[in-house]
Amino acid sequence: MNPIKHVAIIMDGNGRWGINKKRSRNFGHKQGLKTVEKIIIESLKKNIKFLTLFAFSTENWKRPKSEIKFLFSLLEDFLVKNIKDFNKKKIKLSVIGKKKFSKKLNKLLKESEKLTSKNNKLQINLALNYGSKSEIVNAFMVIKKKGLKISEKTISRNLYTSDIPDPDILIRTGNTNRLSNFLLWQLAYSEIFFEKKLWPDFNKNDYNRIINNYKKIKRNFGNI
Repeated sequence: MNPIKHVAIIMDGNGRWGINKKRSRNFGHKQGLKTVEKIIIESLKKNIKFLTLFAFSTENWKRPKSEIKFLFSLLEDFLVKNIKDFNKKKIKLSVIGKKKFSKKLNKLLKESEKLTSKNNKLQINLALNYGSKSEIVNAFMVIKKKGLKISEKTISRNLYTSDIPDPDILIRTGNTNRLSNFLLWQLAYSEIFFEKKLWPDFNKNDYNRIINNYKKIKRNFGNI
């Protein structure tokens, strides 16, 4: 039976869900947060140590400014509402990506990371303004600056995820079968599950089904 330390999720389909419900894309994003809360609870129950959520990519800046503003406002509200509870439940929050946001959001993210920094029950990695290609280029620049020899180890040690294991599982909702510049280096040997459901429709039963299916997979890592 395969142990699970790290689950990564591309939470796709919020906007389409809102439109399908004859509401707005923003309504879909708001409903998607409820799914996030459910998956966090299930991850705690399953004793999963790391959960990485793709919240905002480097490409998402191409979206309408009004939608981007709403997304960041939603994130601010979520943190204000939940960060003390995260700390109480021993959840650590870590942001991966370039923190180029408003002063208010940058401050809130920094304070949230600091408050929860010593927690070890579950680490939530929030991928914000994140792009894997940019992350890998940044790693090479750091390696060059340090004068280190290029190797798989030195690259891994200089990624945003240097202190955590690579994902065992990647889940992508939204009926789209691609990685979208997410954790390209780290996903080399992850088991990938593409789900047809849009993110707001994804539930704990879907999550548990994927986890149970993962446990049955024979993982060889190049061996027989």
